[in-house]
Amino acid sequence: MLLAVIAACAGETVEVPGETVVVEKVVTETVEVPGETVTVEVVKEVEVPGETVVVEKEVVKTVEVPGETVVVEKEVVKTVEVPGETVTVEVVKEVQVPGETVVVEKEVVKTVEVPGETVVVEKEVVKTVEVPGETVVVEKVVVQEVPGKNYVTDPTSGKVFTAPEYGGTLTYVLPHSPPLDTYYCCGGPWEIAGVVETLGIADWAVDRDKWTFPPTYLDSEQVKGLLAESWDISPDGLAYTFNIREGVRWHNKAPMNGRELTADDIVYNYHRMLGNRLTGTEFSEAEPSPVLRSCDVIESVTATDESTVAFKLSHIDLNFLVNIGTSYCGYMYPPEVIEESRTSEVPQGIIKNADWSKLVGTGPYEITDSVEGTSMTYTKNPDYWGYDEKYPANRLPYIDQLTNLKIQEAATVAAALRTAKIDMIIYDPGHMNFEFAESISRTNPEITLWKWYSRSNYSLAAYNPLIPSPTDDIMVRHAIQMALDLETITATYFKGHGKWIPQGKVGDGIIGGYNNPFEEWPEEVKQYWRYDPEGAEKLLDEAGYPRGPDGIRFSLPLVHRINSDLGYLEILKAYLAEIGIDGGEIETVDQATWVAMAIDGTWGGGGLVLQGWHAGMDFPPERMCLKPSAFYMKLPDDPVWEAMHEGVMAAATFEEQARLVKACDWHQILQHMYIWGPKVPQFSASQPWVMGYNGENALSTQSEAAAIYARLWIDQELKEAMGH
Repeated sequence: MLLAVIAACAGETVEVPGETVVVEKVVTETVEVPGETVTVEVVKEVEVPGETVVVEKEVVKTVEVPGETVVVEKEVVKTVEVPGETVTVEVVKEVQVPGETVVVEKEVVKTVEVPGETVVVEKEVVKTVEVPGETVVVEKVVVQEVPGKNYVTDPTSGKVFTAPEYGGTLTYVLPHSPPLDTYYCCGGPWEIAGVVETLGIADWAVDRDKWTFPPTYLDSEQVKGLLAESWDISPDGLAYTFNIREGVRWHNKAPMNGRELTADDIVYNYHRMLGNRLTGTEFSEAEPSPVLRSCDVIESVTATDESTVAFKLSHIDLNFLVNIGTSYCGYMYPPEVIEESRTSEVPQGIIKNADWSKLVGTGPYEITDSVEGTSMTYTKNPDYWGYDEKYPANRLPYIDQLTNLKIQEAATVAAALRTAKIDMIIYDPGHMNFEFAESISRTNPEITLWKWYSRSNYSLAAYNPLIPSPTDDIMVRHAIQMALDLETITATYFKGHGKWIPQGKVGDGIIGGYNNPFEEWPEEVKQYWRYDPEGAEKLLDEAGYPRGPDGIRFSLPLVHRINSDLGYLEILKAYLAEIGIDGGEIETVDQATWVAMAIDGTWGGGGLVLQGWHAGMDFPPERMCLKPSAFYMKLPDDPVWEAMHEGVMAAATFEEQARLVKACDWHQILQHMYIWGPKVPQFSASQPWVMGYNGENALSTQSEAAAIYARLWIDQELKEAMGH
């Protein structure tokens, strides 16, 4: 058995009038296990000027467990006496027993009040133990107290940070390079959200107990104005009037030259995006991407004066504020720049990635350098209009420069993070998986990791009636699901990380009664979603697919999209073989080929493909009930589904919408068009000197980058003290 102990040092300085108390602690243990001895030295140093007394007590217990496992339980009780007050902090760590894995995460915040000032010590303890097998113990103590520093308490989370400060550079990773122009879809906000802004944004000042800013669709209640300062909604819900914020200026470079944003600029952008779907527009074409559906409820957009924009809707849209404010069609591009790029071949105009220097916005940052496939650099807009929602006296942004590295290799990302060449990673699903997170935790416990879930990228699109296949039969789809031991796969392949209990297409990423939790499913449905290989074989026999002389019932092609998990497909292939389904040679297709297959309806080739859309909530609730023919993968029309979609779109209240979306989700579950796979977490990472971050993932559609980084700051003194 391997027992790895990572010890941590903590230094605390408490300033009181006329004296300073410094408490430093290093906890060291020696643990002997068969074949290995791990020794960590224990040193305690207490420096007590004057009459202050510091008492530190440590209790270490060793528990013998049958076999060769040795588990250490430690209790640390520390009493610090300061003039007029005694503060005791107790940290208790649970004992690990065989057959279980316990992760204890405990955060202790101690506030010591002394005459004329308040000193806050934040302490974070994390311990992970796995028994039997490999035992890994990670202990982390972070004391974010530096003599002479000022502190703030985050009003949204209660977490203590060193006070906001200006300056410095923040380096992060975003491996891909999506189109800068959101007119041409997809992913653009990752690059431009801090440069080009929207009418609305998620409210950064919301209590984190209420909303944690997950990578899911934004709740309408959390939307606040950004370029729009306020709005009014007509009683019938069909007219919205937005009051454009005064004093917002475009970046001070040609051709905008710092001129003030107007209502006409807003109208121009929506006319460009929606084209001939609107009345009274000069643009003859509409944005070609399906993301346009977020705004296709708009019937007309007009400027009633220099600072007022009026929208007329074709029907009620309960999520209009989210869609209009924060989605793809909500990003406001500079009209003069678009006009310069319009041609007869490209009547809508385009800002190409190669033309990054021409991109002008209203946001806190400007793009000042770009090396294709290598990096993109953003520099602070000195004239930015915005203020910190949490600390309203502070003008944004805090950080002078952002550097986005386009690193493709996971090993390179890990090395850069370990050596502090990277300050932060919010969104990098290709690298930041559970294996990456476990590795970073072992080698660099000072780095904070934030777990988040989006959608299941391990579900299989199983039903494409446009191509004849055994999966046309729902009994076959049931059997495939029943052949997969997802609990074991999650425990072994994913090392316990992931949610394997089935979810519908509307998963647990949305609150408010929209989804169908598995525990509420009737038994006659649950049986087809549980691991039951014998039952699966029986269903295949009944469906007319008996085993042949070679034991094979039929062959079913497995398709590997280049950015999905080939190892997981190999596991599924083995499980399918157990019930007589031959997965053959797994075909790998690149992303461009896959997109073409999805559009023309040939996806999967009549087989199974990791589509990764199940149990997601990247889009508003009504889009979870889109009719099949209008969704990403082309499918035949389903009259029932279409009727449900129309009902959802016409819902007049959120309660009615939730009821109808839930019914639509149930219809999809009964169709079993997807084979459920685990919902596996991704991770974000931040270095200790990055301040103001609570694990937030997005403020609007795919705005994980500069929009959030504009609200963070760097503790330069701490960074330098840690040697960086």
